[in-house]
Amino acid sequence: MLHLVPPVVSIGIPTYNRANSYLKYALGCAVRQTFQDIEIIVSDNCSPDNTESIVKEVGDPRIRYYRQKENIGPVHNRNFCLEQARGKYFVLLLDDDLIDEDFVATCMDAVKHNDPGVILTGVREIDSGGNVLSASHNTVGGCTTVDFILGWFNRKLPLYLCSTVFNTERLKQLGGIRSKANKYDDVVAYVQLAAKYGRVDIFDVKASFRRHSSNIGDDAHYSEWCEDSLYLLDVMCDVVPEHATVIRERGMSYFCNRNYNRVSEIRSLPKRVHAYLTVYRMFNRSCSPVQFVCMRNISRIRRFLKRKL
Repeated sequence: MLHLVPPVVSIGIPTYNRANSYLKYALGCAVRQTFQDIEIIVSDNCSPDNTESIVKEVGDPRIRYYRQKENIGPVHNRNFCLEQARGKYFVLLLDDDLIDEDFVATCMDAVKHNDPGVILTGVREIDSGGNVLSASHNTVGGCTTVDFILGWFNRKLPLYLCSTVFNTERLKQLGGIRSKANKYDDVVAYVQLAAKYGRVDIFDVKASFRRHSSNIGDDAHYSEWCEDSLYLLDVMCDVVPEHATVIRERGMSYFCNRNYNRVSEIRSLPKRVHAYLTVYRMFNRSCSPVQFVCMRNISRIRRFLKRKL
């Protein structure tokens, strides 16, 4: 039975086949939030495992569990969680990520006198075992939208779903978390909401993105990443048209190198060379693949020598 008064924050956990691995940790960090006025929406994307029993074992009345009758794909499953959300704010916690116990409380304290489209914290990257690989603070507090975008290009802030709180109604009005190829769908939402409604930046690291073998981008679909990179770049230029020239110039270089990095893992040499040339052309020859490969090899040599010393 639903509460008559909606919660302040909705935490959506879209999940598929993670009952025996990461799901219990995502559920655990959600129910342990020090900010209590929340609901937790679990959307099971027709998992073949015992997801339902894992959710029921938690035994928290704030959890609403849904099982899809058939697999609707990750994008639709994420947006299903948004559709069910009743809170003013919405957190999309993927089933392999984590939020600190005071994540929601910290974000709610930061918006007592604001009504932003999006709230962003710092984030750490962890491995499959939960070991910290790196940590990045959000260092663009007080910056304009153009500096927010350029700051992402310059790695001054991390952008991950687990470290983000959305204004629920405004995200719904946007059409949810979507983009042309649904690779940068989350960043498209951050940029549009931040530009139109403002954002609140929190310097501290309050969430964990889990990096593991099954969430590393599929290099076989690098063309989709390229397509979505260009789509996102158009969105960025549209929200601050007076700075479109500098954003497009910096963005073409940034996305070119990001996509070179993806195709560098293609094992077949002919396919890899073809992919490099495709990226080179798609991003208006903004960066040379030869230079990228040389710098990549130099970096590997330096890391090797550092380990030896």
